[in-house]
Amino acid sequence: MKLYWKLLKYLRPHLKCLIAAVICMGIYAALSGFSLTMIVPFTKIVLTGQVESPPAVDKTTVGQEASKSDESLVILLPQTLKEKFNQWLLADSKTESLKRLCLFILLVFLIKNIFWYLQSFLIVQVEQGVIMDLRNQLYSQYHNLPLEYFHGKKSGALISRLTNDINLVRGAVANGFAEAIRQILLYITYMFLVIWAGWKLSLIVLILLPFGIIIISKFGKKVKKNSTLTQQKMGNLTSVLQETIYGIRVIKAFAMEKFELEKFKNFGKDYFKTMVKLTRIGSLAPPLTEMLGVLAGVTILWFGGKQILGGSEFTVERFFLFLVALFSLMQPVKKLSHVNIDIQQGLAAAERIFEVLETEPRIINSLEPVKVKTFEKEINFEDIVFHYDSHKPVLQEINLKVKRGEIIAVVGPSGAGKSTLMDLLARFYDPQEGKITIDGTDVRKIELNSLRNLLGIVTQETMLFNDSVWNNIAYGHNGASTEMVEKAARAANAHDFIMNLPESYQTVIGDRGVKVSGGERQRLAIARAIFKNPPILIFDEATSSLDSESEKLVQEAIEHLMQGRTVFVIAHRLSTVQNADRIVVLDKGKIVQVGKHAELIKQEGLYKKLYNLQFKT
Repeated sequence: MKLYWKLLKYLRPHLKCLIAAVICMGIYAALSGFSLTMIVPFTKIVLTGQVESPPAVDKTTVGQEASKSDESLVILLPQTLKEKFNQWLLADSKTESLKRLCLFILLVFLIKNIFWYLQSFLIVQVEQGVIMDLRNQLYSQYHNLPLEYFHGKKSGALISRLTNDINLVRGAVANGFAEAIRQILLYITYMFLVIWAGWKLSLIVLILLPFGIIIISKFGKKVKKNSTLTQQKMGNLTSVLQETIYGIRVIKAFAMEKFELEKFKNFGKDYFKTMVKLTRIGSLAPPLTEMLGVLAGVTILWFGGKQILGGSEFTVERFFLFLVALFSLMQPVKKLSHVNIDIQQGLAAAERIFEVLETEPRIINSLEPVKVKTFEKEINFEDIVFHYDSHKPVLQEINLKVKRGEIIAVVGPSGAGKSTLMDLLARFYDPQEGKITIDGTDVRKIELNSLRNLLGIVTQETMLFNDSVWNNIAYGHNGASTEMVEKAARAANAHDFIMNLPESYQTVIGDRGVKVSGGERQRLAIARAIFKNPPILIFDEATSSLDSESEKLVQEAIEHLMQGRTVFVIAHRLSTVQNADRIVVLDKGKIVQVGKHAELIKQEGLYKKLYNLQFKT
């Protein structure tokens, strides 16, 4: 219940629509019950051809089950309205009275269905509003979570929470909460009629009711447990699908279509089994509760019929109303068991969603963040120690000062901590010990957006969006001018190839930029960085996967971009860093050498060893 109340808190912004919907539900339920009471005047007209005016009410007879003063009346109306209705309904002939009653029933059902439409329309607004808020919050939380959260997580499982799990939560809110209110109101209305028509016989219903509640509750728990497993299986299936789409080139190159198909089928079979089991368990509750209701109905039919045949005061009209109300009562009971299944599935999905929403982001703004717009003097790494969850230090005892305008190359063997050092500067992570300052201000005190606006990052694995070339260069700037975009493209040596594309700058380049080559993707990424015009640049293996011709063009673009900026270049190819102002050599998380290329090549150390390995031929 705690989880469900947490979910229902999302209804607060939509309370106006919800209250209006509940009012419409109440009127609909009242009219549904009111329409059933037409059985009294209908049977009276058909059997006797008239509707009698009520005699004076004797207080001694109030509460008697078969009071004749009410038999011919439309119940739930004030006494004066009852009299007027009877006068209107009473006609010269049986046929005319029947015709008037039919017209009245038609009017009641018309009004009832108008309120059905209104409550359906209003509840959809509430339902979709809640789902939109929840989806937006979950998507926003993905952006707030640090990079380490996504390490080891299946991207398909994370996507599944935004798609499949959200849809199941929608079932809990719409088919769950809203339908529960609707059916409970109908249940109360029909139960009132059952008790009003024959309170003694209704005791049978009240005795059997707890058994129905036990059945619904028991099956609900099993459904929730199996629903969680089903959602996990769907996450696995989504992950395989996503990996197939992203890795389709590799799959075809290795002729692994059958292997991937078999893997997909196995995951699909797992999902199939859990879904069948879930449906099997969930489908048992409605028929069991309905049979319980039928048992109660047959028992009442037997005892009520015996009373009428035995000459009891329990009249035929009352008994008909009692039976119609009783069997109408089965519908909300049966639907409530379906509702419970939807709610339990939704709660299982909500549990997975709240697991993400309640994960505390580690990288957050300080209480009084400092906004910075420029970088003036220096960046200082002071006594940095950093490790991931393993607690094995990735970086330790890092001390480095970088002045404005310097070009710093960071080299070293794989796993030395080069990329991690730059990730700390961008505050993708925070060090466990030490601090990084920009112009004397700890980066942890700088507002995240303003810190990252100082940085331009170009990595080996260039991320481009399935959008136009224009929007990829002017990323996030809808009002960018043609001059600014083309200037950035020219500086990145990208303008010529862009103009040869089918729609030049408006060409959509596909998912992750698959419609252009690797070198072209890198130049677009550099153009994006140039357009941003940051004072600090980070190049993380930006040319390592390119051929010689592409590398030359990209290197020229990088040199254009470096002018007047502070630059960090991470590279395995030492030929690309020889002109750096300083080269920082990392090994096992520590700085082992610092200097210019000419200085380091003369020293016996790691840099010379790496250089000789690359250029020994």
